[in-house]
Amino acid sequence: MGDGSSEQRLDVLTGDWVAISGHRQGRPNLPSTACPFCVGGVEAPEPYDVRVFENRWPALAPGARLQIDGDTTTTPARGAAEVVLYTPDHEASMASLGEVGVRKVIDVWAQRTAALLERDEIEYVLIFENRGRDVGATIDHPHGQIYAFASIPPVPARELAVAAERGCPLCTDVTREADAATRVVHDGDAWLGWVPFASPWPYGLALAPRAHVDGLPALDDAARDGLARALVDVLGRYDALFDAAAAPFPYMLWVHQSPGDADAHLHVHLAPPWRSPGVPRYVAAGELGSGMYFNPIAPEDAASALRAAGGAPGERKA
Repeated sequence: MGDGSSEQRLDVLTGDWVAISGHRQGRPNLPSTACPFCVGGVEAPEPYDVRVFENRWPALAPGARLQIDGDTTTTPARGAAEVVLYTPDHEASMASLGEVGVRKVIDVWAQRTAALLERDEIEYVLIFENRGRDVGATIDHPHGQIYAFASIPPVPARELAVAAERGCPLCTDVTREADAATRVVHDGDAWLGWVPFASPWPYGLALAPRAHVDGLPALDDAARDGLARALVDVLGRYDALFDAAAAPFPYMLWVHQSPGDADAHLHVHLAPPWRSPGVPRYVAAGELGSGMYFNPIAPEDAASALRAAGGAPGERKA
C-alpha cells in the first residue's frame, strides 16, 4: 500500500477482517507541548464538560477500501471513530471524576451508541478506553474512544454465538458469582463486578448489570448511576492496589453490548497489563499462536487483593 491510505483486508486463513491503517503513522505521540484535549487545545477550543468529536487519525477510516485476495474493486467499507473527552481536567482519571462525573460520560456513551446504530451502515458500536502508556495511550489526558463497525467484530460475535447456543452466560454468571462471593469485588444494587473464573488477565474484571439489559441506551437512571458507582469503585481499587501515587495503574476497558439486530447482556471488560507493580504481563507467542492465555495470577487471589485495596466490596443495600 505505502501511500498512507486505509483498507480493510480479509484474512483468508481465519475469515477475520484486518484494518490496515497506514495513515495513522503520522498521528501525534505523547505531545510534549500543549495538550490537544485541554481547553484551548486543537481538539477542544471552547470550554466543555464532556466532549465528543471525530478522531482525526481513525483506525476505522470512513471510506476505507475492502480487499479480498487483492481485489480492490469492492464497495468501500464504512465505519466511524470518535474520541470522548471525560473532563477538561488534564490530571484527572475516570476514578477521580466521582459518580456524578462518570455518569455524564455514561450518558454520552449511551447517546452516541444510539445515534450510531441508527445509521444503516453501522452494525456494532464498541466503547473503549486505553489508560496509560503501557497500553499505548498516546495522550495522557483522560479520554476514551468509540468505534462503529459495519459488521460485528470477531470477539463480540463469538460471545453472541455462545449465548445463542447455550443461553445467556452472564445471567448465569452474575447469579453464581454473587452467591459464591469468592471472586466478587463490587457488589452493587444494580451491577456486579468480579474477577472472571477463567480471566485471561491478572486483575482482570467483568462488570455486568444484575438484570439482562441489552445495551447502554436501555439503562434507566438507577442502572446508569449503578454503573458509575461500579466504575469509580473498581478503578479506584486498581489505583490503590499498586499505589497510584507512584505510577497510575494502566488498564484497557471495553464495553460489549447488543448490535442492532441481536440480543446480548451488556457488560464491561477490564484488562490491566500489569501482574505486579510496574511489571508487564506480556502476551507472547505461545498465547498468540495457540489462542490460549496463560494467566500468572489466580482469579481468587486477584479478587482478594482488589477487595483489600479498596475496603469492603460494594454498596449494596440490605
